[in-house]
Amino acid sequence: MSAQNKKYTPEPVSSRSTYIIGGLAIVVIAALVFGGIWWQSSKNKVQNEGYGSVQNSEVVVTVQDNGVVLLGKPDARTTLDIFEDPLCPACAALEHLSGQAVAQAIDNGDIAVRYHMLNFLNKASSSGDYSTRAGAALMCVAQDGNAIAYSRLHTALFSPDNQPAESGKSDHSNDELASLATENGASPAAATCISSGVNVEAAAANAAAASEALSAAGSTGTPTVVADGKIVSTKNSDWVSQFTS
Repeated sequence: MSAQNKKYTPEPVSSRSTYIIGGLAIVVIAALVFGGIWWQSSKNKVQNEGYGSVQNSEVVVTVQDNGVVLLGKPDARTTLDIFEDPLCPACAALEHLSGQAVAQAIDNGDIAVRYHMLNFLNKASSSGDYSTRAGAALMCVAQDGNAIAYSRLHTALFSPDNQPAESGKSDHSNDELASLATENGASPAAATCISSGVNVEAAAANAAAASEALSAAGSTGTPTVVADGKIVSTKNSDWVSQFTS
């Protein structure tokens, strides 16, 4: 028989080689799986957990044009613009994962934040105007000049214990918002401001201005963070670290 007609007959692979190759494959797959889990968990890890809200008495809060609230030390190195809706679940997730890192960066003077409150989710609230009224409540506390109370109320509004569900059956009345503000350090004057709803009409106008500013920044959704005119990626919860020293 010629060499050309001779069929190739593979040599049997030893059982030992099969086991080694199989074992290596399992190790590689396990490394990829656990590496992916670790990467995903580190991506969504709460930053600066245990720090809480702003606590530095040198931090000031002011209400600027169109109801934009500026929170930070006067000599903060960078100013961010954060666009939020009080009923927005993704905004709550951002606050949960990065809010404490933002607060510490504000306390340290690394950043100041201009908060722009929108109300496009009014239609998804039970009362039909929850986003606007929550924005009005925040403005009452900011007008009172209590930066720490403002930060604490901002955190409280986005906490799972307090944020109403989208399309839920209920949300908070003005009196309930006033009580929440008081629990977080707001003065009686700020609580009266919230209960009376005196800022609601202005908050609606401010939200319209915030929507235009958001569009001008190149975004249509919340939350959006902008620094130096550019949208900041918040996909990784440690995004705040790029602004800290």
